[in-house]
Amino acid sequence: MFALRHIKPGDYLTLLAGVLCTIWLTLILWSGGAADKAIIRAGGKVFREVALSHDQRIEVTGPLGVSIITIEQHKARITSDPSPRQYCVRQGWLQQAGEIAICLPNQVSVELTGGTKKYDSLNY
Repeated sequence: MFALRHIKPGDYLTLLAGVLCTIWLTLILWSGGAADKAIIRAGGKVFREVALSHDQRIEVTGPLGVSIITIEQHKARITSDPSPRQYCVRQGWLQQAGEIAICLPNQVSVELTGGTKKYDSLNY
């Protein structure tokens, strides 16, 4: 086992600098910017692009029925969907650029754009 007596004060400073740098990089690289609009898709095609600056309720018809998308206070969410498991509804509010909620059975999605996107490929 590594003995703590071998660690010098400079080693603690180096460890602290590394931890702070890791936290800073995580916050910078994995947080998307503020979103300014939502792209709503139905059946793989763009149904509508809407600004997040206006509160509204949008009904989108898919193969299973109507999905309801709510936009409030610069955030968007799918509030109602006829899909059986309700994964897209449970995802909750989207507020950063690059976030997306997809209802696969009903083929409806909402994606936020603007600012800088989150890098999802790094998360997987």
